[in-house]
Amino acid sequence: MIPIGILSVAMIFFIVQNLISLREKTLLHKEMMPEFLDMMVKGDVLPALEHCRANPTMFTLVFGAGLERCMDDDVNFDKVKESVEEASVEQMTQLMKPIDYLSIIGATSPMLGLLGTVMGMIKAFQTMGSQGMGKPEVLAGNIGEALITTATGLIIAIPAMAFFFYFKKRFDKTLATLGRNLSYLFDALETGEKPLTFMDVEALEQLND
Repeated sequence: MIPIGILSVAMIFFIVQNLISLREKTLLHKEMMPEFLDMMVKGDVLPALEHCRANPTMFTLVFGAGLERCMDDDVNFDKVKESVEEASVEQMTQLMKPIDYLSIIGATSPMLGLLGTVMGMIKAFQTMGSQGMGKPEVLAGNIGEALITTATGLIIAIPAMAFFFYFKKRFDKTLATLGRNLSYLFDALETGEKPLTFMDVEALEQLND
């Protein structure tokens, strides 16, 4: 029960940590997008890189890695893409660790509960072998110990796995949004124009008329 208790405390810790660290607002900082888009349209790579380094988040770290390849006049956007992908993998690996720990807890807890079950059943058979069936209360206590450890392991494993899949899906969505935002920014740098998504549609219609 002691290892299972430790796993329960660890589960609560990692759930709270992931709730705080995996917030989309904390990772992406969408409020920075308009300013960065203006910089990319103007070709202000160095100020954008300095701004990224002054505000380290998953978004700015990955974006900054791409900007480091844009310092030359002749920008190789294939190299920029490679740098962004490498930085994304690095950030994903780092942020996925607390999520993966929940999966480990979810897989380990039932095994520890099963171990407790086996130990309880061993004690029960030892009691039967030494004392016979004359004291059923002792036998029931050993069987009860076995059932308690199994139930406790499952009680920990079920929410651990549920939160693992929840955080993983949530993080995958954040990564998809990150990739889309970075694509907008580097397209703006390459073309010198804002993506249509960030343009005033009504102003475009008036301009076309």
